Amino acid sequence: MIATQQSLTRSTVARYAVGSLGTGGFATLPGLVLVYYLTESLGVAAFVAGAVVTVAKVWDVIIDPVIGARSDRMLAARGSRRAMMLVGAVSLPVFFLLTFAVPPGTPTGVSALWVFLAFLITATAFSLFQVPYIALPAELAAGYDERTRLLTWRVVVLTFAILLFGAGGPALRQLGGGTGFVAYFVMALVAGLVIGAGMFVSAFVAPRQQPAAVLPPRESVLVTLRTNYSAGIGALRDSQPFRALLLTFLLQGLATGMMLTGANYVATWVLHSEDAVTLLFLALIGPALVVTPLWGVVARRIGKERGFRIASVLFGVAALSMVLLLWLPGAWVYASVALAGAAYAGMQSLPMSMLPDVISHDSRRNGPGRAGTFGGMWTAGETTGMALGAAAFTTVIGIAGYISGAGDPSAATAGITQPGSAVAGIVLAFSIIPAAIVAASLVPLVRYRLRKGDVDDVV
Repeated sequence: MIATQQSLTRSTVARYAVGSLGTGGFATLPGLVLVYYLTESLGVAAFVAGAVVTVAKVWDVIIDPVIGARSDRMLAARGSRRAMMLVGAVSLPVFFLLTFAVPPGTPTGVSALWVFLAFLITATAFSLFQVPYIALPAELAAGYDERTRLLTWRVVVLTFAILLFGAGGPALRQLGGGTGFVAYFVMALVAGLVIGAGMFVSAFVAPRQQPAAVLPPRESVLVTLRTNYSAGIGALRDSQPFRALLLTFLLQGLATGMMLTGANYVATWVLHSEDAVTLLFLALIGPALVVTPLWGVVARRIGKERGFRIASVLFGVAALSMVLLLWLPGAWVYASVALAGAAYAGMQSLPMSMLPDVISHDSRRNGPGRAGTFGGMWTAGETTGMALGAAAFTTVIGIAGYISGAGDPSAATAGITQPGSAVAGIVLAFSIIPAAIVAASLVPLVRYRLRKGDVDDVV
C-alpha cells in the first residue's frame, strides 16, 4: 500500500516508536527467562522446555499470515487496523501474567502444560498487535529516507526496551525473592502492564482512511488459512527482495534467539552469578542506544543493505570471540557483548526500514493491498527464528548433559551441579554456533538488490 499523505510529524514518529516498548519487551523477556523458569523453577527437562516454547511459537507461524490478511480486510472495511491492535494490547498483560503464575506444588507435567497454553494465548494476543504494527510504516511514511527515520527511532525505543526488560526483568525477579512463585509473579505483573501500555498507546497511530468501495469476500477461518497462506507464498514468489530479506532475518533471529535463551545459563554456570545477566544486558544495550542513530547515518551514506551487511559481520565476530569463555571465563566478556550490542542495533533498524521499501516496491509492481500479508509473513519468519533459537539452545545443552533444576537453591545445598560437558555446551550454544548461523545469513543478503533509486521511484 502506498503511504498516506499525512505528515510524518514528531508525534507520529513518537507514537509509532513507543510500540516497540511492547514488542521489545515481549520479544526479550520470555526469550530470556521462560525456558530458565521451566527448567530451574518448575523442574521441566531441557528438551521439554524447549519444545513447550517452540510449539507455542509454531502456532504463531500458523496464525500470523491469517492475522495479516484479516488486518488488510479490516483496513479495507473500516479504514484502519487500529481495533485489532487494541485487542492485542489489552489482552496480552492478562495471559502474560498467567504464564508465570503456576501454583507451587503443581506436578511437572501439569506445569509444562499450563505454561504452554498460557504462553500460546499470550503469543496470539501479541500477534494481533505486531502483525498490523509491522505493516504500518508503508502507510505512515513515503520515501526511502523517511522510512529510515521512522524505523530508526522505533529501534531506539526497541533497544531501550531490550535493556529495560533484559536487565529490569531479572531485577524484578530478584526483588520478589529470586526464585519461586512470588518472584516470577511480580516480574510478570509489572512487565506485562508496561508491555501492554506501550502497545495500547501505539495502536492509536494507525491512520484512518476512506474504506474501500468494494470489500473482499468474507471467508471461514479454514478457508482464510488456506487462501492467505497461498497469498503469503505468492508474496514470497513475486518479490525477490522480500525472499532475500526474510531468509536473512529468520536466520539472524535463530542466532539471537539462541544467545537470548542462553544469557541466564551463561550468567549462572559460566560466570557463576545470576546477577551477571543484568550486566550482560547493560553491556549489550548501552552501546546500542548510542549507535542506533548512527546506523541511520550509515544507511544514508552507503545504503541500508551494505550497512546491514557490516552490522551482521560485526555481530558474528563478537559472538565468535565469546567461545573463549570455555577457557577464560571473566569480565572481559562484557567487551564482546558491547560490540555485539552495537552491531545488533544495525541488525534490527536496517532490515526493519528495508521491509516497507519492499512493500512499496511490490505495491507498484503487483498492486496495493498486501501490506498485512507481508507483515504476517515477516512476523511468522521472525517468530520461527526466535522459536528455533530456543529449541536449538535447549537441544545442545540437553545433548551435553544439562541437569534441569540444578540452579535451585535446594539442589545446590544437596551438592548437585552441572557437569563440565554441560557448561561447554552452554558456551558453544552462546558463541560459535550463533556466529556460524549469522555467517550463513549473509548468503541470502547478497541477493537483496533493492536500492534507493528503485524505492523512491515507486512511492
